Amino acid sequence: MYPDLSYVFHDLIGTPADNWLSIFKTYGLFLVLAVLSAAVILQAELRRKSREGLLLPHTETLTEGGPATRNEYISALIWGFVLGFKLPYIALHFPDFQQDAAGVLFSLKGVWWAGALGAVAYPAYLWFSRRNSKAVTRSAEVFPHDRIGEITIIAAVSGVAGAKVFSILEEPQQFFNDPAGTLFSGAGLTIYGGLIFGFVAVWLYLRKKQIPVAHVMDAVAPALIVAYGVGRLGCHFSGDGDWGIAAGTQPGWWFLPDWLWSMDYPRNIINSGVAMDVCDGRYCRRLAEPVFPTSIYEAAMAFGIGGILWALRKRVKVPAMLFFIYLIFNGTERFLIEKIRVNERYDALGFHFTQAELIAVLIFTAGVAGTLWLALKTKR
Repeated sequence: MYPDLSYVFHDLIGTPADNWLSIFKTYGLFLVLAVLSAAVILQAELRRKSREGLLLPHTETLTEGGPATRNEYISALIWGFVLGFKLPYIALHFPDFQQDAAGVLFSLKGVWWAGALGAVAYPAYLWFSRRNSKAVTRSAEVFPHDRIGEITIIAAVSGVAGAKVFSILEEPQQFFNDPAGTLFSGAGLTIYGGLIFGFVAVWLYLRKKQIPVAHVMDAVAPALIVAYGVGRLGCHFSGDGDWGIAAGTQPGWWFLPDWLWSMDYPRNIINSGVAMDVCDGRYCRRLAEPVFPTSIYEAAMAFGIGGILWALRKRVKVPAMLFFIYLIFNGTERFLIEKIRVNERYDALGFHFTQAELIAVLIFTAGVAGTLWLALKTKR
């Protein structure tokens, strides 16, 4: 496995593990790729819908240039302080930053005088560079696909927050034992929390900008599932603990590569398992018993579902119908994979289930109900 980029290049060209490239975590890079892939697919679909006349532009008054505003000065002061406070400290304590980048970034450790200097220098530069700038106001037609940057940022920030909240709900004791460490660590992100929070935040934004929500829901369906698959690849290659139960003996009928049946996740990023016989670097553990590589299974299913939704996107004419079909696929996929995943189970009314199974059932039910409601509404 590859906890960070240093291990990738260690295997490729033999450079030392845990060098300066270790600050680039594998899961984080795949998370960025997931967001970018979703943005590209969503923008393409929004642009297509605009060409077909399904999404119309909104006329807005835009102001460009001019002296910096009060909010811009406040933002410059904050960022100037943070950058001045943290960057010199990171440069002077780079080994600590390599070991725990999140811990260093979200701690109170820094260079205070450099932070004060940055808090003065950045606003001063902003004033000097724009003091003679003239404001130009114009009217412009803004299409929904022109707002892809704002939509992506809102979805990404709210999604990460939601994923963290749901992760804490899954393991509250870990949060109570180490609140700051749990909140600011890169680990522990629950996908359904991200989807729910991201959906609500983007929905509110679309309502505010008077953009038809139903058409955007259809456009985002293939984008979401493909991004999910990319994120699951990040889980697999980093070995973040999102794996299955013990795989047992490989059956004789299995015709696929051995690693698709079971893996022991050597050098997993959570350092779980037993010590490896030969290893150099910080991450030198593998699982004592091989498990199902469920992240790979989910990535394959996600890309398959994405292909189906992409093929249906022009054929399904009822607004929001494609999104509800996506919910059916998503709920089914996650419910099935939970049967061989490692997760905490709850007991209620004689049922044994995980948090993800419960949400998967709710999502599947919402998808079926939405599909039937739209079908009956269209028929009437």
